Amino acid sequence: MGIKERLSGNEAVATAMRQINPDVMPAYPITPSTEIPQYFTSFVANGQVDTEFIPVESEHSAMSACIGSEAAGARTITATSSCGLALMWEVLNVAASDRLPICLALVNRALSGPININCDHSDAMGARNTGWIQIFAENNQEAYDNMIQAYRIAEHKDVMLPIMICQDGFITSHAVENIELLEDDVVKNFVGEYEPEHYLLKDGEAIAYGPYAVTNYVMEARRAQMQGLRNAKQVALDVAEEFAGISGRKYGLFEEYKLEDADYAMVLIGSAAGTAKDTVDQLREQGVKAGILKIRLFRPFPAEEIAEALSHVKYLAIMDRTEDFNTNCGPLGAEIKSALYNKNLHPAVINYCYGLGGRDVTVESLTSVFNDLMQIEKTGDTGETYRYLSVRE
Repeated sequence: MGIKERLSGNEAVATAMRQINPDVMPAYPITPSTEIPQYFTSFVANGQVDTEFIPVESEHSAMSACIGSEAAGARTITATSSCGLALMWEVLNVAASDRLPICLALVNRALSGPININCDHSDAMGARNTGWIQIFAENNQEAYDNMIQAYRIAEHKDVMLPIMICQDGFITSHAVENIELLEDDVVKNFVGEYEPEHYLLKDGEAIAYGPYAVTNYVMEARRAQMQGLRNAKQVALDVAEEFAGISGRKYGLFEEYKLEDADYAMVLIGSAAGTAKDTVDQLREQGVKAGILKIRLFRPFPAEEIAEALSHVKYLAIMDRTEDFNTNCGPLGAEIKSALYNKNLHPAVINYCYGLGGRDVTVESLTSVFNDLMQIEKTGDTGETYRYLSVRE
């Protein structure tokens, strides 16, 4: 039976970490993820976990320590946000190319500058091509559930890649919600013990991690790494199905909300999906066939499945909570449009940049997006295809 609780997103993730009981946690504080290692150190001090907690001098050092401990066969976890993730940039790539299933709790916050401590997705999207698996949460319950599933995905023998479990800074990380926890023993049995077949310091086995690769080997190494990422898609589905058996909560690559007959659809990631669902509910009451596709798994990107889910949509809004600075589209916009093009699907598409630096996302603002789509239907004129939402021009 589940345990009813009221927890912030950070508390929920830290609780999941306690139940997982990893071997090592190197960490350096940064808002708004600081509370995660803060809560976790209390678990260490109270003897509730066996984890070796390592306070380090920077986020670069935190990820470097993660690489060292994971390469030595220890299940390793950390947490960061924003500029902390950016400082890890070099070693994020090393962790992925070395096929180390490190788990990182990423509490999304705007990258500087200007300096801002609130939510957007510029940190995660900046690291989207480092080779890490990326899973996003809409709310505190999903943040907790995704963390419980993380190692089962990352440590799978056909994957062996690091994983980011992402949630929106302050919006979920510090907001308290009712959630349902699993019992400690249920989580322990679900996650299991970490018993890697190969690791750097395995007695009697000679193995190298991250050696210099000459021209003859780099492409093959990258291809093998990509195969692990491709495999992660099916593994994530398999793990989610098993998780549903112990929790009653079902997860997929994405969530479809009133999408099956929608003429007008919105694709987005993270906490704004809750507001978008309220928006769709109001529009449906007015007879507007509106729907939502909320992406959960962003890396690897489930292009074919998303294209299939959107195949009947006539007017589409793609919502990016980051600016990609290419003057053409956001990262989610590029992914979705590529997926549609590859399936020869051509709905009218507008890509919106929204919610930067914690800018409020309201039912009214998202209603205006659907109104824009309906205006395109009336006039036949798509107009500007890359727009800002709720900005003072």
